[in-house]
Amino acid sequence: SPAGMVLSVLVILLLSVLYEAVKMGKAVLLRRALLALPRSLSQEALTQPQEGNSDPAQGSPLLMAFPISFHRWFWFHVGQTLFHVVQVVLGYMVMLAVMSYNAWIFLGAIVGSTLGYFM
Repeated sequence: SPAGMVLSVLVILLLSVLYEAVKMGKAVLLRRALLALPRSLSQEALTQPQEGNSDPAQGSPLLMAFPISFHRWFWFHVGQTLFHVVQVVLGYMVMLAVMSYNAWIFLGAIVGSTLGYFM
């Protein structure tokens, strides 16, 4: 029916927009995860003792901050993984719809991807 076809095209269009939104969300999350990492993880900075200290781990601001930064980075990575799973599922759903070889569905996917990228 024509109403069913219009609804199908709109659903595919929205799925394509959502796919692009998830892709951008994943990029933003990656940027935040990289900013959560410490600036320098060089061996010298990690192993050099502070002046007057015999224990390299004691009093080192980098070593004391690293577990917190690593914890934040880990949760950003978990978020990225979830975003990736959603992106893959949406991509395969859109691909499966396009493989129906219906021109209107194909145009819905193209227009949805274009709108999603534009936004």
